[in-house]
Amino acid sequence: MRDYSVAVIGAGHAGAEAAFAAARLGERTALFTINLDAIANMPCNPSIGGTAKGHLVREIDALGGEMGKVADKTFLQSRMLNRGKGPAVHSLRVQSDRVKYHVEMKHRLELQDNLDIIQAEIISVEKREDKSFVITTALFEKYTAKAVIISTGTYLKSTIHVGEASYSAGPDGHLAANELSNSLKALGVTLRRFKTGTPARVHRRSIDFSKLEVQYGDEKISPMSFETKGELKNRVVCHIAYTNAKTHEAIREGLHRSPLYSGRIEGVGPRYCPSIEDKVVRFSEKPRHQLFIEPMGEDTEEMYLQGMSSSLPVEVQEKMYRSIEGLENVEIMRNAYAIEYDCCDPTELFPSLEFKKIEGLYGAGQFNGTSGYEEAAAQGLVAGINAARKIKGQEPVILKRSQSYIGTLIDDIVTKGCTDPYRMMTSRSEYRLYLRQDNADLRLLPLGYEIGLINSERYERFLVKKEQIKKEIERLNATGVAPSDELNAMLVSRETSPVKNGATLADLIRRPQISYDDLKPFDKQRSELDAEVCEQAEIEIKYEGYIKKQAAQVEELHRLEQRKLSPDIDYCTVEGLRLEAAEKLNRIKPLSIGQAAGISGVNPADVAVLIIRLGSKGE
Repeated sequence: MRDYSVAVIGAGHAGAEAAFAAARLGERTALFTINLDAIANMPCNPSIGGTAKGHLVREIDALGGEMGKVADKTFLQSRMLNRGKGPAVHSLRVQSDRVKYHVEMKHRLELQDNLDIIQAEIISVEKREDKSFVITTALFEKYTAKAVIISTGTYLKSTIHVGEASYSAGPDGHLAANELSNSLKALGVTLRRFKTGTPARVHRRSIDFSKLEVQYGDEKISPMSFETKGELKNRVVCHIAYTNAKTHEAIREGLHRSPLYSGRIEGVGPRYCPSIEDKVVRFSEKPRHQLFIEPMGEDTEEMYLQGMSSSLPVEVQEKMYRSIEGLENVEIMRNAYAIEYDCCDPTELFPSLEFKKIEGLYGAGQFNGTSGYEEAAAQGLVAGINAARKIKGQEPVILKRSQSYIGTLIDDIVTKGCTDPYRMMTSRSEYRLYLRQDNADLRLLPLGYEIGLINSERYERFLVKKEQIKKEIERLNATGVAPSDELNAMLVSRETSPVKNGATLADLIRRPQISYDDLKPFDKQRSELDAEVCEQAEIEIKYEGYIKKQAAQVEELHRLEQRKLSPDIDYCTVEGLRLEAAEKLNRIKPLSIGQAAGISGVNPADVAVLIIRLGSKGE
């Protein structure tokens, strides 16, 4: 029997980040996976980032995680989404080389000190009287651990559905983890069924690209990781196609054979990433739906049809795909499928991602009811950090929703719960102008350094960058520029008024039509600075008023979050609370007034009661 401090069960994106964090914080860690070839696999879309998800990756990187670095090393095409909107919703997305991403992440895990990677199916997790855990594999090997992180993704008692066919399997034909669910239930974990799906993979040679729209990557590429330096280049182009009336007709004709509509799928699917049959039924007024045709890698001919996940029978899939212009002769290499799996109720977790009733047991990723690689990696990082800190006798790291998108994600699922797979979106944050992806390091890197996942060298570079931003903002506010024909011609060409008496550079940057770079010919004192420094200086000046207002709101939430609540309070005994509020508070057991305020069913009057009755007692 081998002894470990931390055992991580499942080596997807959550498990990988959890294992890195725990091992790097000095705890002897075991990472268990059903198949070594499934480490950091991308069974669905081979991409990293996207709307709000790019924010998560940048935050993971700022805290010392690995996802952004691997994404930069293995991407095929990079695009900044929402460039036409404000910086709050700019989100980086890269199309990844699926195999290279897996290989790179696997190799980094193999090189990590304090970490053993073990191919094994875990069939049981039992708790001993000394509060440690015994973990048993399908080969009846036994391991012990002081803390266990469950990051089983979509493998837990998973079932694949394609038309009338259903069978036990994990993603991409890997084995399912069929025995662990019963063990977790015996520990006291409440399990439920969720569902997700993936589209077909098709052969490149069977696509007529001349009929498709071309989607190019960015000319100037922003890296996912703040650590990545040097020039980055796109390797491929992607393409766009559209469904049509024939596609929708083929889908409707086959609906009675879909497990989604026949009732054979019990699990709840993702609301914001529906299957193509769901789209056709729910949005019947739409004449077409967009799909993106993206390569799976440089060394494969497989192409991914993003936007057309399905669980329809194979012959219906062929008919609907071949009805699309450019795909008339498409050859399916891997059929689309739906997958059902067990996951927990995340309201049973503390914001540290530790189970409230099972000390030392943590949940992360799709096991917690979320969807997406980025959401999973973010939770894995937090679970790994807190498992290691638990063993060391340190307080858990609780990321606040006012501090990060990771904090928003975790607060949402543990406080409000989720009735379908949770997906991160910028609209979920009340503070999205403050929580931009471009300033993730300014917000979180000092915490990563304090935790111990950011080394001194990187921290010193960060402090230099921070000081440069400060000095550049001061310089722009103090530097005036005199009116001139050239300056006014530029201003008029940008559809803004000319200056008569001169202005500071900062005053001109505050104009929506003027950028930092527009002023370069008129800024005689400008020195060569890193692009990230210039970007931060411009955003801070241009949105100064909005940022200050949001910072005040953040400060108010911080004040509420400092008002701690004991997990031992019986809210039914608190006079003045409504019955619904007391029941919700007793179920969630919030750790602060701020968290209590976010619980569905707890209104401002209930929060006022807590502040008056409990805040004064310091509970």
